[in-house]
Amino acid sequence: MTRPYHHGDLRRALLRAAVETIADAGPAAMSLREVARRAGVTHAAAAYHFGDKAGLLTAVAAEGYRLLGEALRDARPGFLEVGVAYVRFAVSHRAHFEVMYRPELYNPGDADVREARAAAAVLLYGSASPGEEELAAGVAAWSLVHGLAMLWLNGNLPERLGHDPEEITRIVAPHLRVPESLRARAGAQGADARPAGAQRADARPAGAQGADARPAGAQRADSGEADAHEATGP
Repeated sequence: MTRPYHHGDLRRALLRAAVETIADAGPAAMSLREVARRAGVTHAAAAYHFGDKAGLLTAVAAEGYRLLGEALRDARPGFLEVGVAYVRFAVSHRAHFEVMYRPELYNPGDADVREARAAAAVLLYGSASPGEEELAAGVAAWSLVHGLAMLWLNGNLPERLGHDPEEITRIVAPHLRVPESLRARAGAQGADARPAGAQRADARPAGAQGADARPAGAQRADSGEADAHEATGP
């Protein structure tokens, strides 16, 4: 639906229209012209702000990583709850989620994307440079919750598990074995004043860190080069 454009918020309006379009048609089918139409502006106006479709999707991905970071920061302490927060984000921000993990559609080396991804990774691992065991456990946890989110979004989970993705995560995620050393660290961080972030480290094995883990792997492929943060999993 075309909406009137108010001077001063065009970039925001275009991003909102892009998310709506992706929700309706998917990221691959989104066009800059359709987004401009929904925002009530000309194609030229949209191109002025983002250049092309890839530029707009890059902005959507960066926004998605920032929102993911906020979701993880607000999660309750504990490996499990961070994993639940990751799945909750995927379900409530499906358009962003579908773009973030499709680096072939945007510029993964963009400075805003790299910064937002790295910030989410720190929350997930609890460190900008996780150790070898932490990294491996983080990828395992991310793989579990990311896969769970995808299965739920695509309607492929057994009906016996129910229809609440958060409760399903609480049922399934505990089956992931988390090293005792990381559980101990998670507990210590949970006592931190900002459990939301610290536990992210703890939560990181939970699966949310998978988000970070994802940048660690998938994103690294995105830019070809990995900086200090990306090497450990932005």
